[in-house]
Amino acid sequence: MKRLLVHLRRRRGRWLRRVLAALLALFLALLGTVWVAYELTTIPAPHPETVSQSTVFLDTEGEYLGRRGPVDRQDVDLAEVPQHVQDAVIAAENRSFRTDSGVSPSAILRAAMATLSGGERQGGSTITQQYVKNALLSPEQSLGRKAREALISVKLDRTRSKNEILEGYLNTVYFGRGAAGIESAARNYFGVDAKDLTVSQGAALAAIINRPTYYERAGSDATATATLQKRWRWVLDAMRSSGSITAAQRSSAVFPAFRFYPPGDTDGQRQYLIDAAAAEAARRLGISQDQLARGGYTVRTTFDLSRQYAVSERVREREHAMGLPRGTRLHAAVIAMVPGDGAVRVLYGGTDYAHQPFNDALSGAVEAGTALKPLAGMRLGAPLTRLPGTAAPTPLTVTSAYAAVAAGGTYAAPYTVARITRGGHTVYTAAPDGHRVMASGAAAVAARYAASPPLPTYTGGAGTGPGTRTLWQTAFTPRLALTTAVFAERPATRGHPARPAHLPVSAVDLAAGVRSDVLAPPAASPARG
Repeated sequence: MKRLLVHLRRRRGRWLRRVLAALLALFLALLGTVWVAYELTTIPAPHPETVSQSTVFLDTEGEYLGRRGPVDRQDVDLAEVPQHVQDAVIAAENRSFRTDSGVSPSAILRAAMATLSGGERQGGSTITQQYVKNALLSPEQSLGRKAREALISVKLDRTRSKNEILEGYLNTVYFGRGAAGIESAARNYFGVDAKDLTVSQGAALAAIINRPTYYERAGSDATATATLQKRWRWVLDAMRSSGSITAAQRSSAVFPAFRFYPPGDTDGQRQYLIDAAAAEAARRLGISQDQLARGGYTVRTTFDLSRQYAVSERVREREHAMGLPRGTRLHAAVIAMVPGDGAVRVLYGGTDYAHQPFNDALSGAVEAGTALKPLAGMRLGAPLTRLPGTAAPTPLTVTSAYAAVAAGGTYAAPYTVARITRGGHTVYTAAPDGHRVMASGAAAVAARYAASPPLPTYTGGAGTGPGTRTLWQTAFTPRLALTTAVFAERPATRGHPARPAHLPVSAVDLAAGVRSDVLAPPAASPARG
């Protein structure tokens, strides 16, 4: 019996040794497989959509006007992102980011189990993994893709600096509101550049990352706002615990105010401005508008959004008060330009871009009538040589002529783009080129002819009394020259083309109101932004 027990113990020992040897061989084979897979793994190039950038348009004061491009994204260097914003994102998404190897084994295991069981998708990936998933790989959910994500993340962590990875992540992560990247998110949520984000704003954006399509309604949806505010506090508490903000900063933090979402009706008016500026910017750079839209440029325009909105509100208000016959459509075109310089401050081309993308101010030919009478008989230089005899000029051309009068006979070509930058470098700066188109004496005569205290103002048009078809009014100061052109039409019907309609006498009130809004001294306006 004793010999049998010894024999069994020996057999068990041999069996255990064989099992351990097999497990060790399996482990070494698995380790070798992983090592070979790691060595064969290459870091793919980013998806084209994560490289493509939009071009942003700003008004003359730097107010966000809009964008062009397939993706609302603009790259910024990590140095342009405040440290407290970087720390907020790390606190919200991956607190071990600075020290981990690029992967989180526990998060990979959770995601794998969820995939195998068909359960809900699991999060918890590191910032490096999120960057790989969003920018370098497809969104496919499978074990193979998850394994490749892990291998690429490790290799990326070993071959790139943490700052490089964080910069790539911040420039590609989705924040909701159509904004990809921290720069676009800062503009969409707070109307500022990323470099100007406060501690509270940075913590709010960091809090948004895990549920962007839900939190994008913050500021306009009470439930989403309250839920985000709880997560915002959690991010700030994590930042305080890590020492990235002080106790004073934590206690003084106030939940930030968000820009309203979805955008209001005024965004439709902005498209007229963006159309004009985009066409000019592409021409100045010698590229197509498609190349401009994808190029990541920042276009500082000459427009003044406060005055633009004031004109828009005035036209809307007076149109309702005019009592036009049913089916009659009012058209108003307004141009304000800096005399002697050519910078266009106001460009009102229609009431609603969605219904009328055609810009009456730039391209509309409006019957002049007596609108050019002060210029009749003058010898004008190019490009105004033939203007006095033009039956239906554009409001832009008429404004540029009266701007020359206001500048003592010096004409400056109208322009809408003041400066273009890309990646922090200026690639274009406007250089107004004025030249004399009328003798100084002729300009003085024209100014006296149009004089009507307290501003030089001239009102003209086609038709008189109840038969008025168009109304023109021009006024100017040394600072601005303004032209308002108003006409009405009956839309085309079956068998009948669009045709002019008579204007009510109150159309003069509209022009006078616009003159007051635009030529009044500039003041802060709640409409801005």
